[in-house]
Amino acid sequence: MTKTLKKEYQPGGSNRQHILDQAVDYLITPGATQQIKHEFCLTYLMMTETEYLEALNKATNGALAESAWN
Repeated sequence: MTKTLKKEYQPGGSNRQHILDQAVDYLITPGATQQIKHEFCLTYLMMTETEYLEALNKATNGALAESAWN
């Protein structure tokens, strides 16, 4: 049995922002490698690459965007 996101948490759903905010916390917590976290976010949370990069940037307090510009 495969678990799927409820409609309200899927892209365009009324509670989508909640999932995006939770992803930031998930990305900061130690445990899995960043590659595994990336795959989880894209596959199971149905995040776009842009949503993932925004969450990663928030998780690193803007260091991701800063490193891209310098």
